[in-house]
Amino acid sequence: MMHRRTLLAGLAMAPFARLLAADSSARIRIAQIGTSHAHASGKMDALRSLPDLYAVVGFAEPIAARQASAQKAKSFAGLKYLTEEEILADRSIQAVVIETTLEDSARAALAALKAGKHIHLDKPGAERHADFVALRRYAAEHNLTVQMGYMLRYNPAIRLLVEAVKEGWLGEVMEIDASMGKLIDEGTRKRFAQLPGGGMYELACHLVDTIVTLMGPPTSVQAFGNATRAPQDPFVDNQLAVLSYPKATVTIRCNHADPFGGPHRSIAVRGTRGAMEISPLESGKGILRLDEARGTAKVCRQVGDKMVMFAEPRFKKGENTFALDVPKGRYDEEFRDLHRVLAGGQAFAWSGDHDIAVHATALRAAGLTP
Repeated sequence: MMHRRTLLAGLAMAPFARLLAADSSARIRIAQIGTSHAHASGKMDALRSLPDLYAVVGFAEPIAARQASAQKAKSFAGLKYLTEEEILADRSIQAVVIETTLEDSARAALAALKAGKHIHLDKPGAERHADFVALRRYAAEHNLTVQMGYMLRYNPAIRLLVEAVKEGWLGEVMEIDASMGKLIDEGTRKRFAQLPGGGMYELACHLVDTIVTLMGPPTSVQAFGNATRAPQDPFVDNQLAVLSYPKATVTIRCNHADPFGGPHRSIAVRGTRGAMEISPLESGKGILRLDEARGTAKVCRQVGDKMVMFAEPRFKKGENTFALDVPKGRYDEEFRDLHRVLAGGQAFAWSGDHDIAVHATALRAAGLTP
């Protein structure tokens, strides 16, 4: 792992370097490499829904067998089809979205960085930890931005959870239980069976990112798994990871044989002074239990003939149910944030060190060695 000071110094400079945009309202010229990732179409839909922020130059598909179908896909209709080499050679393209297969993601990401492009790299980023660290080191040394594609970072309920933990509303966290699964089709089963770490690494890395945001890197990780169709099908589709901290234990479940995997996705955090549950995970809905009122909200009320601003607790002592508005575009806020960094000179809330710790932890959670 690179020296912490070197990495953070590079990442701190990245939002301000190599920018062609002169102000925060400038459009970023962007392209996408790859259509194989599960989020590939959604990411392109998000970019095309933000025409004031991005000018989508085109897209490439490195896998020859996928090129024809990719060009016919609705999300890419009307866009210019380019080769990867054309995208990398076009100096007007400032950023590239990497949506390749996991096996090819580190190569494609590093190639884009070496071409001087900022990148949005979809999760988990690389098969091998050494490759992930290498591309992050290169980006830091060359003042280039890397945004990881963890969409839960921008979910309003997850943001509230991070605030509750960081502000101490829940006291000292004692336990976290999280789950993220789905029922996958036969083709996906065969593909995941070929991936190191299977579904836990490919999908539950989203949960690992949230856990590391809340708690930091764990002191140890234990991984367990079962193949629900054994012995005919050896794919380990029901996985569990236990992350240990000095005063807390975290469980992460990833079940790819669950016909109700979507509704079952959830996270529950319990501390010495409160607890919070979000279910389903991306719904914006949940329960916050507190031993005292927390947070501050500004409320405007009429007093006599005047409107007066009052400060009141956002959440009362006891049980609070909430239903926060979730943007229709699942990935839109990711790209708004990327624009704020590239054109507005802001910085991400997640450091390069954080992303490296997430990558290592996700591998361990899947039973792999970083």
